[in-house]
Amino acid sequence: MERLCSLHAQRRLFTEGVSGFVYPFRYTTYIEESTLTTVEVLFSVPKRNHKRANRRNLLRRRTKEAYRLQKQELWRVAESRGVAVDLALVYSSKDVVSYKTIEHAVRRILEEVAVRC
Repeated sequence: MERLCSLHAQRRLFTEGVSGFVYPFRYTTYIEESTLTTVEVLFSVPKRNHKRANRRNLLRRRTKEAYRLQKQELWRVAESRGVAVDLALVYSSKDVVSYKTIEHAVRRILEEVAVRC
């Protein structure tokens, strides 16, 4: 998986990135032209909303799986335009929603990001 690990990149993403909301996610993207095409993603489920670790892990796993199955289109667009994309998906609902809802939200987010590239 293409994880967004760099602290510098995370700071840049949250300070200079463009954010939006698709239930149940708040997302932030930072797109820059680059010779090296990459798509790096950060997944977060705040402890403030979900106290139990097993619930946070369940939501994070569902989100990662939904992203894994749909990331090809975003990669295609990023490669064709020669850009590097950083994306943060922050689960912001206090409810545990179904996988279908998460999958639909991730698909809409990836489509919006692809349009912005």
